[in-house]
Amino acid sequence: MKRKSNRRKSSSNTENITQGILKLLKSEPSQSFNYKQIAAKFGVDDPSSRNQIIKKLAQLAAKKQITEESTGKFKIIPNINTYSGVLQVTSKGTGYVIVEELGEDIFVPKNALNRALDKDEVEVYVINRRRRGKSEGEITRIISRKTEKFVGVIDIQKTYAFVMVQNAKMYTDIFIPKDKIGDAENGDKVVVKLEDWPEKADSPFGTILQVLGKPGDHDTEIHSILAQYGLPYEFPEEVQQYADGLDTSIQESEIKKRRDMRNILTFTVDPKDAKDFDDALSFEVLENGNYEIGIHIADVSHYVQPGTILDTEAYERATSVYLVDRVVPMLPEVLSNNVCSLRPLEEKYTFSAVFELNAKAEIKNQWFGRTVTYSDARFAYEEAQHIIETEETAIPAEISLTGKAYQVDQKIADAVLKMDELAKILRGKRMRDGAISFDKVEVKFNLNEANEPIGVFFKTSKDANKLIEEFMLLANKKVAEFVGKQDKKQTYIYRIHDEPNDEKLSALQNVIGRFGYTLDLRDRKSITSSLNGLLKDVQGKKEQNMVDTLAIRTMSKAEYSTQNIGHYGLAFEYYSHFTSPIRRYPDVIAHRLLQHYLDKGKDTKFSVSKEEYEEKCKHSSNMEGLASSAERDSIKFMQIKFMKDHENEEFLGVISGVTEWGIYVEIVSNKCEGMIRLKDISDDHYIFDQDEYAIIGQRTKKVYQLGDEVHVKVKNADLIKRHLDFTLIVNTQSV
Repeated sequence: MKRKSNRRKSSSNTENITQGILKLLKSEPSQSFNYKQIAAKFGVDDPSSRNQIIKKLAQLAAKKQITEESTGKFKIIPNINTYSGVLQVTSKGTGYVIVEELGEDIFVPKNALNRALDKDEVEVYVINRRRRGKSEGEITRIISRKTEKFVGVIDIQKTYAFVMVQNAKMYTDIFIPKDKIGDAENGDKVVVKLEDWPEKADSPFGTILQVLGKPGDHDTEIHSILAQYGLPYEFPEEVQQYADGLDTSIQESEIKKRRDMRNILTFTVDPKDAKDFDDALSFEVLENGNYEIGIHIADVSHYVQPGTILDTEAYERATSVYLVDRVVPMLPEVLSNNVCSLRPLEEKYTFSAVFELNAKAEIKNQWFGRTVTYSDARFAYEEAQHIIETEETAIPAEISLTGKAYQVDQKIADAVLKMDELAKILRGKRMRDGAISFDKVEVKFNLNEANEPIGVFFKTSKDANKLIEEFMLLANKKVAEFVGKQDKKQTYIYRIHDEPNDEKLSALQNVIGRFGYTLDLRDRKSITSSLNGLLKDVQGKKEQNMVDTLAIRTMSKAEYSTQNIGHYGLAFEYYSHFTSPIRRYPDVIAHRLLQHYLDKGKDTKFSVSKEEYEEKCKHSSNMEGLASSAERDSIKFMQIKFMKDHENEEFLGVISGVTEWGIYVEIVSNKCEGMIRLKDISDDHYIFDQDEYAIIGQRTKKVYQLGDEVHVKVKNADLIKRHLDFTLIVNTQSV
């Protein structure tokens, strides 16, 4: 691999001097310094360096970043045009600092990043206003690094090495001294820790922490995805030992503290391949003709106690990560798949929300608390769906969990049918209240024993899925209401979702208008109604996945907070996450806080500090985002792997994105997305038309527009960079 010749430069470059001077003056804001003192601090005494310092001091004083207290002596000017924010680096190497205080993003040129990296919290000095009103700034201080660990490929030379970080937003390689290379071999994919960035070095210095393997290997790439987002794939030995040593037996003394619901008909409905069962439903017809439905959730908080190493590990992870070929659980397997999993024909400690509903699905009574339950049966969604569709108790072999035909107990079948009826009433009310129905198609893979993708299929939500979803939503909503309406000042963890941004809605309208769809943006009710209409109208159309994706991106991001603003997408005033504590730490928090309030706050040592829980909310939201990114990357990796075996085939695709450098195409049959670069379209020279979401041929005037159908072949499937390139078959007529 060829190295760049200018990897290391002297500290005489102007951006390093600027940062050094400002850093020095800020470290001692009450002191003033002359150029000789600053030169001594920098350890330089040559005339050239001192002249550079004198020149830079004059420039900084002219910019009013520093002041000349007395002749030749300078001091920092505090907080003048200086703000803090989070840096976002672009693939071009420039950056933007998101400054909430100003309500705008500050543009930062390459030469003004001053060693700050993507997502770092930084201090930025706003220099001036550029054209179009965009402010320009310079990074003056790195407040905190977002991460110090990076994934890349190592290039080993005789006396040193470099790690080329595989992230388009990382604008520098990392220099590795010979004694910090460890067991890495040339070309290995590694995890490197950034240790230092000396003043005289253009690249940061690092240490190899872990060798992941050879680029392109399946496990190497999957572990790289996890490492890239700082997600672990193994539990520390001491955590595993602690979990293995827990008393997991069901004790009579503990049962006495709980509501015993073991004699009530109870069952689970989950995906066929599920290993952890967070939730179960119970069903009973009451003497008054109403229905008692229990939503029973694994009582993880009984086993995961605050202050233990198990709790610390669960909090740090905050969520399970669902990659294409594996699950990285939040809890060790002894808990996630065994003790806390509501497996069939086993007694379990649970935390329950129990509701009495009439035939109109109106809630007449509710109860929350700890229970002990017994699951009578386990169903896959396909089995429950068969009962709903046919009203029959005979489950055919082809959809059976065991692969053998069998008869469902009539009581369970009746329960499924009645709960489906009630769930549809609940869903109808929710939709009338303004909820948005996002039923986006999920891409799934058929894997062989070596975890190689041999087929693609799409997962859609049917009545059985919606039955479970509706009762989980009911529990989440009512638990949050129970706490929030008692006392709005009480600390609780809410799942909140803000209203969509007007500009994003307008942008969505512009795109969908090209397909003949419209949105009514007059008010909240008309927006949600027209969004639901749009999502229904595109079902089964070639543009469905693209429109679904764009509509979801239009929405604000759901997150956790102690400050309740409601959930826009669900049209709920109060909403929490209570139903998945095996895989989400916020649900564990919700259980603990609910029990505290049920106990009337008897445990005075239990913390209900809003500030403490808000920090937990932010951490959980952040970890959820990282897990989602890892999950998307694993899907992209599998899609590329799948397409690598289909390089000579022709595919029908839909243009899903248009940029100045190329068009993105999503293949209709498998939802794999790749790029056709403009330079690779051979029949003409194409120009990007931003207003039309199109590229236009200069000679032929041929137009390729967002949503158009095209035929493509795979040009390059790069597993290492996780990038898919297509070749446009230009002579094929669009369908």
